[in-house]
Amino acid sequence: MGNSHASGACAARLEGSSPSSGTKKLKTMKIYVLGSTSFMNEMVDAKKQLCSLGYVGWIHPHYEAFVRGEMQEHLKRWRDGERSLLKRQNNYLHEHYKNIIESDAVLIVNSKKNGIKNYIGGNVLMEMGQAYVNHKKIFFLNSLPTGLPYMDEIEAMDPICLFGDLKNIENLKKNKN
Repeated sequence: MGNSHASGACAARLEGSSPSSGTKKLKTMKIYVLGSTSFMNEMVDAKKQLCSLGYVGWIHPHYEAFVRGEMQEHLKRWRDGERSLLKRQNNYLHEHYKNIIESDAVLIVNSKKNGIKNYIGGNVLMEMGQAYVNHKKIFFLNSLPTGLPYMDEIEAMDPICLFGDLKNIENLKKNKN
C-alpha cells in the first residue's frame, strides 16, 4: 500500500504569514478518521467536513473506494464473514497504527450499531489505545456509548465528545486560549 493516506487526505492549510514577515506559521491539526466499517459513509463525510473546516482530515483510502462503489469483491467478502482474513491480507491493523502515529488526533465516528447508541467496537477500542499511548487527542463524533463491558477503558482514555458537530473542535481550541 505504501503511502496509504495519499488519496485519503485533503491538502494542508497553513495559517499565518511567511517566516520572512516575522510571524510564525501555524500547522493545521492532522486528524485521522476511524470507526466501524459499518460507518464508512459517515467516516468519509466526516473526513470531507474536517477538510472543509481547514483541518488535514484523512482516512484509509479503502473507505473512500468503498463509498465510491469500488472494491465490490472486497466488500462482498467482508459481508460474507471474511473480516479477519481481509484485515490480515490488507494489513489494516498495522496501516491504521502507522496512520495514527502520523496524526495529531483521531476522530472516532461512533454511530448506532447492533442496537447500541454511539457504538465502539473491539478494533476501534484497540485503535483508541494506540492513539492514547502515543499522546494523540481522541475525539468522538458523538457522545460516549453506554453499557459496553469496556466502558472503564474507554473513559480512562479521556475521549473528547463533539456531540455530533465537528465545529466543536475549533471551540475547544478557542477555550484553551
